[in-house]
Amino acid sequence: MKKTFRLVLVTFFAVALVFLSMCAMAAEPTPVKVGVVLPLSGNIAQTGALLREAMLIAQDVVNNKWEDFNVPMAAAEGFSNLGGAKLELVFLDSQNVPEKAMSATEQLITQEKVVAVMGAYSSACTVTASQAAEKLGIPFLNENSTSPILTTRGFEWFFRCTPDDDLFTKNFFEFLRDEEAKGKKLGKTIAMLYENTLWGADIAKAVKKYADQFGYKVIADIPYGARSASLTSEVQQLKRANADIVMLASYVSDAILIQTTFKDLNYIPPVLLAHDSGHNDPNFIKTVGDLGNYILSREVYTSSLLDRPSTKKLNEMMLAKTNLQLDGNSARAFMGILVMADALSRAQSTEPEDIRQALLATDIPADKVVFPWDGIRFDQETHQINSGSGIVVQIQDKKYVAVWPYEIAAADVVLPVPKWEER
Repeated sequence: MKKTFRLVLVTFFAVALVFLSMCAMAAEPTPVKVGVVLPLSGNIAQTGALLREAMLIAQDVVNNKWEDFNVPMAAAEGFSNLGGAKLELVFLDSQNVPEKAMSATEQLITQEKVVAVMGAYSSACTVTASQAAEKLGIPFLNENSTSPILTTRGFEWFFRCTPDDDLFTKNFFEFLRDEEAKGKKLGKTIAMLYENTLWGADIAKAVKKYADQFGYKVIADIPYGARSASLTSEVQQLKRANADIVMLASYVSDAILIQTTFKDLNYIPPVLLAHDSGHNDPNFIKTVGDLGNYILSREVYTSSLLDRPSTKKLNEMMLAKTNLQLDGNSARAFMGILVMADALSRAQSTEPEDIRQALLATDIPADKVVFPWDGIRFDQETHQINSGSGIVVQIQDKKYVAVWPYEIAAADVVLPVPKWEER
């Protein structure tokens, strides 16, 4: 009798445990997993780490209620349209190597079972990563890569929520035109120094295209190998060219090397324009200090635009997590996650085609975007954002200050760039 009672008791507790376990499972829906490919090691690991932190802040915004944060997904906890499921970002390292970016994407989709993929920062890595997603029929949202070719491939599953280098380069020439209209004589010759990846090569093409349209002449075209130990020879070529305007395209380690080499060779051009990326990375100013002053760069965001409450709050959150100010790259990484989460919420599904259709229908209003953009919407054919815009910033007193368009400028432009001995 005792044995029978004991058996019944054990059976009861076993059934109860199973029941409680099932209740717990029902109470905690399966997270919605989104894969992210970033350069978390290698030559631009510092940038990858900052992007990861910005994306984790966005994950926190999606998964918890933020009444004082006017950005998408902040008003609710998780995905109410998906049973209250939470967002789970799964990060894999590309090492900034295109082949590894492709294999990381394949792993995220086939092994981690993510419902969508994001990344991969450098355009060369985004090309291969998005090819893998396209082949496997999974949505891929890119938030930071700017090579124009990315949205000209006719891909069904690829979307990009940042303006590209064609627009940004045109902005540079519009800025130069507007400065000349104010009476400044800046000259008409251009020299280019850029890393010889897809991103740098596409920028060189855009510069030549718009130089012709705006009446400038490219007199020096100098590509260099990424991760170079020395750029002395290339800077000497710039110095000999003696162009009125120098345009740069480099990731952060090379950007630092270029600027220190400028100082070592006592060279600085009258106008120095950088294509974002390394020259806008917080670690650039942190490393070169005053040497970076007076560089002009294209951007989507700068700390002089902190009058937007949501942008100010995001900047405070980045400072608390990284001890570095929000920059254009990390701001785009943050918004990219929210764009994806917004689409997942509206899809009410984790099926690839439902997510793709929701991305196509994206219409985030301007007041919910941390940049001075007219909201976020995608072109129905190319899947390129058609509502973004660029700005020009100048480093003044080791801060990135908006100087163009003039209606949002926080300071006057300092041109020509002062010589080293004049500073």
